[in-house]
Amino acid sequence: MRSLLPLIACAALAGLAACGEHARLTLADGTGPDPQLPPPNRTPIPTVKVADAVGWPTGAAPTPAPGLAVRAFATGLEHPRWLEVLPNGDVLVAETNAPPKPEDGKGVKGFFMGLFMKKAGASAPSPNRISLLRDGDGDGVAEQRFVFASGLNSPFGMALVGEDFYVADSDAVLRFPYAPGATSLEGRPQRLANLPAGPINHHWTKSLIASPDGARLYATVGSNSNVAENGMAAETGRAAIWEIDRATGAKRLYATGLRNPNGMFWQPESGLLWVAVNERDELGSDLVPDYMTSVRPGGFYGWPYSYYGGRVDSRVKPQRPDLVRTAIKPDYALGPHTASLGLAWSAGARLLPARFGHGAFVGQHGSWNRNPPSGYRVIFVPFAGPDPSGPPVEVLTGFLDAQGRARGRPVGVAVDRAGGLLVADDVGNVIWRVTGASIASAPLPLTGR
Repeated sequence: MRSLLPLIACAALAGLAACGEHARLTLADGTGPDPQLPPPNRTPIPTVKVADAVGWPTGAAPTPAPGLAVRAFATGLEHPRWLEVLPNGDVLVAETNAPPKPEDGKGVKGFFMGLFMKKAGASAPSPNRISLLRDGDGDGVAEQRFVFASGLNSPFGMALVGEDFYVADSDAVLRFPYAPGATSLEGRPQRLANLPAGPINHHWTKSLIASPDGARLYATVGSNSNVAENGMAAETGRAAIWEIDRATGAKRLYATGLRNPNGMFWQPESGLLWVAVNERDELGSDLVPDYMTSVRPGGFYGWPYSYYGGRVDSRVKPQRPDLVRTAIKPDYALGPHTASLGLAWSAGARLLPARFGHGAFVGQHGSWNRNPPSGYRVIFVPFAGPDPSGPPVEVLTGFLDAQGRARGRPVGVAVDRAGGLLVADDVGNVIWRVTGASIASAPLPLTGR
């Protein structure tokens, strides 16, 4: 009976949390350049509404928007999270999960959160692998699969610059030699730059992008907590984007106060770096919206002291009014608790209708701290020139079934060489490919040549 008590308590906690607090605003209210930001709604037990991870029934797939079609580009993967498309059309996927974090999630709250993450399908050991998927006949389905790199440490972000291939592990950026068309990386990697990690490493995913001229790399590092409850010493170098000199490995903080930054792209008209950021939890179902924003070099975006500019989070002690006065308001809210991770500029998506030609695709992994759930979809945010210009458009939905269970959860998004949209689904263990409904297949030249 004693061994069952934690499970009984967890079930009770989940039930109380799920029904004790409910969103008062619509998801649309928390979306766009000026989201509604009601007063915080803190409750004795945080809202927890976790979708059971069940996977896709045979023959099932996400629901595409009108005018679109979706099919599986690759199946049978092991927790696919992030994507990179090589110049020859090969698609790389990081099959990965959290590294060991012995100091994260201690105590009663940590115990419960561990069980909730297991329920959501996020607790399996990391495969620590990057796989290469090749569609050699151009039919929109990868018929070849190779182990591109293995023995990594929870790999996530990837970038190719010339003959150098970079991987953002959970604790470092690694550099490998790369030969065009290769199906695996040869030789030992060079450790270009260390990244903040350690025994907590709460937000462990590290994204990676190269500067347009290839001279620098940019790596995201999430916070070590929700709102600095582990102390600010544990947050050194975190909740930030790091700029890394590709020649020397020297690095500097490029932007800070970004609680959990993930996907990035360069916006062509402005030349600015954009990033998707997951905001803080446990202020109620309506707070705080996740967002995407352009990034100002040296800019501070509020975390942990404030959100959406100068809205102070009273949970954080001591406060820093000097920093709060400088906090930059994000450009575009993506809805509270949507877990917006994947981010890709739509240039080259010529197999989708013209309305998707200028803007950003966003993979929303899905909430645990909102009732009703949010996210669990792929959206498109249209831009007019350098700025977002309207409400988001749903691209893929149907990741939750009629019982609220997760058949899939979208993460990384990328535009492939032929012009289709690829979506990594880490619960369905699938890479989905989206095209216009009139496109039966997407012919492209043979890869690996």
